[in-house]
Amino acid sequence: MPKPKLSVVVTRRLPEAVETRLSELFDVKLRDDDTPMSRAHLVTAMKSADVLVPTVTDEIDSTLIAQAGDRLKLIANYGAGVDHIDIATARQRGILVSNTPGVLTDDTADMTLALLLAVLRRIPEGLSAMQSGAWEGWAPTAFLGGRIGGRRLGILGMGRIGQAVARRASAFGMQVHYHNRRRLRPEVEEQLEATYWESLDQMVARMDVVSINCPATPSTFHLMNARRLKLMKPEAVVVNTSRGEVIDENALTRMLRSGEIAGAGLDVYERGTRVNPRLRELENVVLLPHMGSATREGRIEMGEKVIINIKTFDDGHRPPDQVVPSML
Repeated sequence: MPKPKLSVVVTRRLPEAVETRLSELFDVKLRDDDTPMSRAHLVTAMKSADVLVPTVTDEIDSTLIAQAGDRLKLIANYGAGVDHIDIATARQRGILVSNTPGVLTDDTADMTLALLLAVLRRIPEGLSAMQSGAWEGWAPTAFLGGRIGGRRLGILGMGRIGQAVARRASAFGMQVHYHNRRRLRPEVEEQLEATYWESLDQMVARMDVVSINCPATPSTFHLMNARRLKLMKPEAVVVNTSRGEVIDENALTRMLRSGEIAGAGLDVYERGTRVNPRLRELENVVLLPHMGSATREGRIEMGEKVIINIKTFDDGHRPPDQVVPSML
C-alpha cells in the first residue's frame, strides 16, 4: 500500500503556485479567505494535523502548543522570523519547527534603502503635494531633504540582511558601521568596507542613520530603548525593517514629536497592526504595512522552502531549515 499523505493545515492564503504544489504532495487544508486564523481554529488544526504551516500573524504560544494533538510533529513556518512560536515548548512536546531563511534577504534590504531614501529625501511629502494638487511649481527651498552620500550608516545586526543593506548603502556612498553579537571575519569587513563597534551606545551616538536589522529575541527586546534613543544625534534618523519590538515605540514617538530625532522609516511595529496613532500624525515619519518581504518572487520562494522542509521531514530526515532554541 502507498504511504498515506501527510495532513497539512495552512493558516493563511499563499501564492497560487505554492498552494497547488502543496495540494499535489500532501493532504492539505487551505484557507478560502485571506484573514488570520482564529485561536479556536488554530487549536482544531493543531489537534488534527501532522504539519501546521503558520505565518507571522499566528501566535503559537505555550498554551496553544499544550493543546496540540499527538499527530502534530512539524510546524513549518512560512517566514524567516519565528518569535511568534514558542520554540522551546514545541521541542519539549517533540514538535519540530522550521522556517524559510535567506530568500527575503535582498527584498528586505531593498526596502530598507527605500525607507532611508523616503525619509531623508521627504518623498512622501512630495507625493502628497502632487496627489492633492497643492504643488505650485519648483522653489529653491521647497522639500529640502538630506544628501545620502557621505552619511554614516549604523547597522544593528549584521546577518544576511544587514550585510545586504551594507552593500547597497556603500553603492550610495554611505559610510558603513555596524554592531553585532559577533564581529565579522576581517575579510568580510574588508569586502563590505564596514567598521565594527563593540559598544552599541558609542555607535548610535555617532551615526546619521541607524538601521535595525536584528531578529527579535529576549536579548533584543527594546534594545533601542529611551536611553539609547536619546544618544542619537538630533539630525539622525532610524529605519526598522526587522521587528518592531526592538525599538521602544512610545519613546521613539515622543522623541520624533519633540524633534530629538529627525525622522524614522518603519515597516514593523511593536504591537503588530496596532500602530501608535501619534506616529501616523508625524510628517517626519514614513510608515509602511510590513511590506519588506512583499515581492512575488520572495513569497513563492518562501513557499518552496516550506515544501522542501515538509517533504524532507516526510522522508524521515531533519528539515534543512529546522530551528532550535540555541539558534535564537
